[in-house]
Amino acid sequence: MSITIMNHPLVAHKVSLLRNKNTGTKEFKELVSEIATLLCYEASRDLPTEEIEIETPIAIAKTKVLSGRKLALVPILRAGLGMVDGMHVLLPAAKVGHIGLYRDEKTLNPVEYYCKMPPDIAEREVMVLDPMLATGGSACDAITQLKKRGVKSIKFLAIIAAPEGLKRLQETHPDVDIYIASLDEKLNENGYIVPGLGDAGDRIFGTK
Repeated sequence: MSITIMNHPLVAHKVSLLRNKNTGTKEFKELVSEIATLLCYEASRDLPTEEIEIETPIAIAKTKVLSGRKLALVPILRAGLGMVDGMHVLLPAAKVGHIGLYRDEKTLNPVEYYCKMPPDIAEREVMVLDPMLATGGSACDAITQLKKRGVKSIKFLAIIAAPEGLKRLQETHPDVDIYIASLDEKLNENGYIVPGLGDAGDRIFGTK
């Protein structure tokens, strides 16, 4: 298991714009998608390749292409949906599953209300998507559901993470590689990330 915290000026710039409370829904949605693309670039670094021979306008060339590993994207509803298009920019053939979870306001624990996966999900390398890793409850529960369905290779991608959620995810699923754009300071008494960016789902879908 590894943790990758993005250290790139483009990511830092876009996350800063994302945090701004004055960033509107349209721009917020675009930024989430763009950051997801940059996270996807890093998370796909270890995809296997094979050598092929092609003819360029000049000569025959030996070059590399992806070797056909089957991939799936699994956004945690609803905020995770905002990351799918950005991921598909680089992985257009990846299938998409969905896990619906909401956080109980009293216990802060995740409650599952929907789960729909490609029929061959167990054969795929899965990237779980959620802009926010706060308490870690939703991420841990979603990954547990995937493992129950036979998935062996899982990565988790988030834009903002709290140390508490990162620790919980590490301890619960030590075999999962984690990719985040920014590690924040802490959780507040209401379970929100500080400084964070507010409720990602509300800001993506304009329901705040």
